Amino acid sequence: MIVSIRYALKGIVIAWREEINFRIDVVCALLALGLGWFFSISAVEWLIVIILIGFVLSAEAFNTALEEFCDMVKGDPDPHIAKIKDLGAAAVLIAATASLFVGAIIFLPKVLA
Repeated sequence: MIVSIRYALKGIVIAWREEINFRIDVVCALLALGLGWFFSISAVEWLIVIILIGFVLSAEAFNTALEEFCDMVKGDPDPHIAKIKDLGAAAVLIAATASLFVGAIIFLPKVLA
């Protein structure tokens, strides 16, 4: 089990070092956590924020893994690989957009109050 955790942490380090979008997502996550603390959001709101942070970071990590795999399988341009990469990026965009809307629903009334 310890070895599995080491591999997972290594993956997080790889995502952090190699993917600017992962770093941007982490900064947004820290911002959401800071806003949650500042506005003293409810337990349910905390659960939602934490789940969505995990959702977006996981989607980004999966997309990075998918892109890496595609590049390994076929280095030269291929329409199928391009489609796969576009779909992976779309998954991250959907997760991030949904999280943005939920974050707006949670935080906007508190900011405006």
